[in-house]
Amino acid sequence: MNRALTLLLAGVAVSVTACSSASGAPAGDAGSAAAAGTPVAVVASTNVYGDIVKTIGGDAVAVTSVIDNPDKDPHEYEADAQTQLAISKAQLVVENGGGYDDFVDTMLAAGSSKPTVVNVVEVSGYEQEPAEGEFNEHLWYDFATMEKLATRLSSDLAAVRPDQATTFQANATSFTETLQKLEQGEADIKADHAGDGVAITEPVPVYLLDAAGLENRTPDEFSEAIEEDSDVAPAVLQQTLALLEDKQVKLLAYNEQTTGPQTDSVLKAAQDNDVAVVPVTETLPEGETYLSWMQKNVDAVAAGVGG
Repeated sequence: MNRALTLLLAGVAVSVTACSSASGAPAGDAGSAAAAGTPVAVVASTNVYGDIVKTIGGDAVAVTSVIDNPDKDPHEYEADAQTQLAISKAQLVVENGGGYDDFVDTMLAAGSSKPTVVNVVEVSGYEQEPAEGEFNEHLWYDFATMEKLATRLSSDLAAVRPDQATTFQANATSFTETLQKLEQGEADIKADHAGDGVAITEPVPVYLLDAAGLENRTPDEFSEAIEEDSDVAPAVLQQTLALLEDKQVKLLAYNEQTTGPQTDSVLKAAQDNDVAVVPVTETLPEGETYLSWMQKNVDAVAAGVGG
């Protein structure tokens, strides 16, 4: 953190009027705020989680989504004093974890407030150091984890607003039922296309592709280099292009938020060889809810491998 930002953060007036304890139980004035019907103040690291919180919490939550621009790469986000202030006032903070949004932990450590923190990686139960490959932190493409998240949010919100517990539970149940329909969509793809090859530019949608029974044939060195914003070795780039030129894959899942000459060349190869292109993003597109967005993703994958 640079000196100017440090001084700016130091000047932020931290007025935490309704913070819950780290265990999820209301603390301080949280109970009186709840009794007065004040919306639960929530900060989500991205608008993906922000939308899910709104779906579960309804009118009983006031959500600030830190990263909400679909044209920006979340990996490049730099937090500011406005974010620090929002976190200082939050009763609930939702972060992805797994190294994806470390700025949240940094700002929590810099402040004195103690909101309930929901770390989605921890909620998932996945090992952050898998036996093979690197951990895929893009958990919002994993519907089973989102079901667990809905349950956790319902519980944590009810701890702050017990008068709304029934509503939170009903909303979580409805959300989960729609997720299960999305999972059925994945199962339908798997029934017809298990083992079909696909390519990616980054591992953003891999949870969805795996659940659909599709085989990611992209060299790990390619997608890892793109995700880390480093150069791809020429031989690896050629291997990736060959997947498309030789039609060894049925679709290319292309992260629209991370582009450059190497990903552009892969996209062109897919287009030139009539390989379906499925655009994906890391944040919620404008005008979509999480559920409508994911339905479109499932439908696009189904159309891509079935075309």
